[in-house]
Amino acid sequence: MRVGTEEGARLLASIPHGPADAATEKTAHGAVEAARDRMGRAIPPVDLRALMGASVDSTHWDDIASRCLGCANCTLVCPTCFCTTTEEVTDLTGDHTERWQRWDSCFDWDFSYVHGGPVRSSTKSRYRQWLTHKLSTWHEQFDSGGCVGCGRCIAWCPAGIDITEEVAAFATQQTAPTAHTDQEAAR
Repeated sequence: MRVGTEEGARLLASIPHGPADAATEKTAHGAVEAARDRMGRAIPPVDLRALMGASVDSTHWDDIASRCLGCANCTLVCPTCFCTTTEEVTDLTGDHTERWQRWDSCFDWDFSYVHGGPVRSSTKSRYRQWLTHKLSTWHEQFDSGGCVGCGRCIAWCPAGIDITEEVAAFATQQTAPTAHTDQEAAR
């Protein structure tokens, strides 16, 4: 257990606790392994950073965008999504103003709004930003991937978009022979 605040330390001190014994650790690790084996889906074992970087201009993004509703369910249920926005909020008299930070989503059209319009104005660009950030550029920020494999984004997507299938499609595109190679093979 890791304590992050004085209040947390005070609360932890008030309840009985101790390190797990070897049998408990073994049981916990076994339960995690068993759950992983029951998942039924997985992201292909590829270099996700390289794959996402090489897929920026893929036409598969158009296919995903044609199905994506832009509803932000995936980001709202993701345990690692943290996008926020700020709002100026006044009271009814106008005498008091506060700046509030609130949870937001990179799928929100206004999220990337900069003077003159949004930086990412299409569903395609917003979905590409989200998935590329989760699987690739998150490494530059946090030295790990941003997907924990929980499947919530898949379960809560009303359009049935499954990121494991989308990554597999990108991986297939990267390994598929090009038209030029097909023409050469036909010769």
